[in-house]
Amino acid sequence: MNIHLMIFVSSIDEPENSAAMIKTFESTIRPVIGDILDDPGFHPDFHNGYEVVKVTLNYAEGECWVSLSPLAIEVQDIPIETYLENLHAHGWRAVAPEV
Repeated sequence: MNIHLMIFVSSIDEPENSAAMIKTFESTIRPVIGDILDDPGFHPDFHNGYEVVKVTLNYAEGECWVSLSPLAIEVQDIPIETYLENLHAHGWRAVAPEV
């Protein structure tokens, strides 16, 4: 099954740099609400895992969409660009905004 992890990253100091990020992979393990997921893209100076807050399954398509707790960078000393660069370096990509 394709697992699509989604997280919204924003900064109170830099709202123009907010981004919805997604990472897709194949897995037989399906996350459930309340699970804490770890990924090398999660910057170690800020966080080491995020809680699953929503899971949407589409068995006809073999897809699982997983929403993680939003990340608001406002209490740490990491610029949002640094966090986003780390996500990109580990296979995450920005979700194109809908028009």
